[in-house]
Amino acid sequence: MRDIGQVIIDGEETVRFDRNGLVVLSRQECLMLLAQASVGRVAVSMNALPAIFPVNFAMLGEDVVFRTGTGMKLAAAVTNSVVAFEVDEFDYERCWGWSVMVVGTASEVMAAADLDAAEQLNLSPWAAGVHQTRLIRIDTRMVSGRRLVPDDESQPLHPVQGAALRTGTSQDGAHGRYQ
Repeated sequence: MRDIGQVIIDGEETVRFDRNGLVVLSRQECLMLLAQASVGRVAVSMNALPAIFPVNFAMLGEDVVFRTGTGMKLAAAVTNSVVAFEVDEFDYERCWGWSVMVVGTASEVMAAADLDAAEQLNLSPWAAGVHQTRLIRIDTRMVSGRRLVPDDESQPLHPVQGAALRTGTSQDGAHGRYQ
């Protein structure tokens, strides 16, 4: 297991590991990964129990936006509820991946300027025949992310970055997969 601490990537960037050996992503890295994804999961509270729904989404500035029709996601938005949003990508063969979570207030987008800007995103519902005309925004007040890094130094941290992780052994001499 790797120590909680820092390593150097490409001789420049400092990276922190959490207590489980996962790389802690910066807010900027999280926003970059959100911008590259198109499907995530929004979690709302239904009778004090979590309900999680997949949605296709886009980024409007630093905020997550998606279309919906009537139902629980819209109900959460019109009451300005705090919701969670998660997006991830994993490669099970190479044992790498990342996950980003947003916790913020959901609201319906009503301002004409924001609606016009959202139209430029070409955000269309994937479900055929579903009338998802309402646009929901989740502010990115709280953003966190983690990356699972493979042991093999030839594997990239993320396909966009393409930087290999150079590590040494931990203080106890261990050098293994993060658990």
